[in-house]
Formats: sequence, C-alpha cells, structure tokens
Amino acid sequence: MVNLVAIQKPMLHGLMKMAGVVPQTIEIESGTVMNFWVPTETVPKQKKSKKTTRSNNVDEINLNHNILKPKTAKPVVVLVHGFATEGIVTWQFQVGALTKKYSVYIPDLLFFGGSITDSSDRSPTFQAECLAKGLGKLGIEKCTVVGFSYGGMVAFKMAELYPDLVQAMVISGSILAMTDSISTTALNELGFSSSSELLLPTSVKGLKALLKVAVHKKLWFPDRLHKDFLEVMFNNRKERGELLDGVVVSNKDATIPTFTQQIHLLWGENDQIFKLELAQNMKHRQLGDMATIQGIGKAGHLVHLERPCVYNRCLKKFLASLKADEAQKFI
Repeated sequence: MVNLVAIQKPMLHGLMKMAGVVPQTIEIESGTVMNFWVPTETVPKQKKSKKTTRSNNVDEINLNHNILKPKTAKPVVVLVHGFATEGIVTWQFQVGALTKKYSVYIPDLLFFGGSITDSSDRSPTFQAECLAKGLGKLGIEKCTVVGFSYGGMVAFKMAELYPDLVQAMVISGSILAMTDSISTTALNELGFSSSSELLLPTSVKGLKALLKVAVHKKLWFPDRLHKDFLEVMFNNRKERGELLDGVVVSNKDATIPTFTQQIHLLWGENDQIFKLELAQNMKHRQLGDMATIQGIGKAGHLVHLERPCVYNRCLKKFLASLKADEAQKFI
C-alpha cells in the first residue's frame, strides 16, 4: 500500500525549490555527513558529479571539503528543527516567507533527513559543532539562528561556542539545557514515563498522544495518516533515543553561559511541553537584558505550524530590527 506521507515528500521538495532553496550534502569530517537546504543563488553552476549523493530521491551536490562563498548580501538566517521531523518539514511555512529578504539555510541535524555520523557522541554540543562546521563550509561567517525545541538547545550551544558566528537567536519552545529535574517535572505533568515514550512513539496511539500535547487546537487525522507518518518520520530510532539521553544533564552539572547575542523568545502561550512560564523564568533568571519575550495566543508547542502567519510576522519584525540596528552602526 502506498505511503501517503512518503508521496507528499517530493511535492514538498518541489515547493522548497520554488521558494529558492535546494539540498546539498556536506562532509563535516570523516564519517559525518550533514544535509543542508541552501539558497539557490549560492550553488555553483557545475555539472553534477557521478558520485552525487542521493537522499530522499532528491539529487544533492556533495561538497565534501569545498568551501562556498555566498554570492549575496542578504542577511543569513539558519532554521534549526526540533525532534519529531527534519528541517523542511518543520519550517515548511517559514521558508517562503523569508527567502525574499534573507539567505535561508535549513540543516538536518544528525540522524534526521539523511544526516549521519559514525561518532558515538550524542550531545547537543556535538550537534552544534557539526552544524557550525557545515555552515563554515557553506561560507557563512555570521548568521541569525532560529531554533525550535531540540533545535533551540543546539542553537543555544552553538551561540555559546561560536559567538562570532551567531549574531542573534530566535528560540521557540526550548530551554538552555534539559536538567534532570526539568525533565522529570515536565514528563510527570504530561503523563509520560520517559522522553522516548513522548517523542519516539511506536504506535498510532502514541503519536496521537504526542500531537495532543504538542498543539493547542485538537487535530484530527485518519489512523492511516498517523501510521504513514510513523513509518516515514521516525527512523534511526536507536540513535535518536541516544540523542534524548544525551540532552539530559544533572542539576549539579548545569551551567548558565553568558550570551552576547540578542535573544528573542517567541512562544506559543499554550505550550504544554515547555510552558510560557518556563520561558519567562529563563529570560529573567538566566538570559537577562539581552533577551526579549513574546507570546502567541491560541498556539501550543508547534506554534510555527499552528499559527504560521502570526509567527512569521513576529519573526520578520525581529529580524528587521536586527538589520536596523546594524545599519545604525554605520550612521
């Protein structure tokens, strides 16, 4: 029987190309490969190698050790996805809204969307290091990072490690670090025994339970579609389970870095996984004056998918303020 989700993926890939981004495979280091969707205008016009990597039935240019220099003066925005799906699925409603004024890059983190590694390191730090190296090979020297959920944790870590690369951040539904106390409290409130039970469902019932806590407005899809989604989107289960284990740190080992970047917390007011109160506490107790916070009503954890038009307006307003601040420096 045809998988309905699988046959929709080529359509989504086509829409992304129409929006102005195309896939490229980059060798980060020996044994580690990441997939990026990059602006069309940055891709050198050359014949595809016979060794072109194929992923998800899309031809991709394998950059290996080459370094590209972007041929555009547009500010760079990097969209980092969460745990349930790969990059363009997560950000499908944001890409087209941004590409006119910004150079948009959408990475697939390791063990998502064809990005793989033979390293045993499953920490957000390793993800951030690989992402930064990949952006370096794409010729990116400065960028604004938009991170959602798990991707927000990776974004925070990349901003901490590479302050010259990350100029500003927009974070939705995420925290600095998943301490064991935060993890236990959140799971107990949601009624799950582990992060894997919540984020790596193995049944239609489990996927419905995840969606129920991830959105504000109740969604209805036929069981067939839930089953197809499970088959397509939840691969690399062993490795992703290890990623979840790698996220949690003990309370005594948790540290609060000092960020020099502007940080905008853009939140669904009805987020049940990471509540708005948690974001407010993070701003006042951990991030300080460099952070601003904005809630979007009638939206849960998946705020960028539930209310994309409102989310995009808020995101573009913050990005425009960064351009204005940058221009002011030269006056």
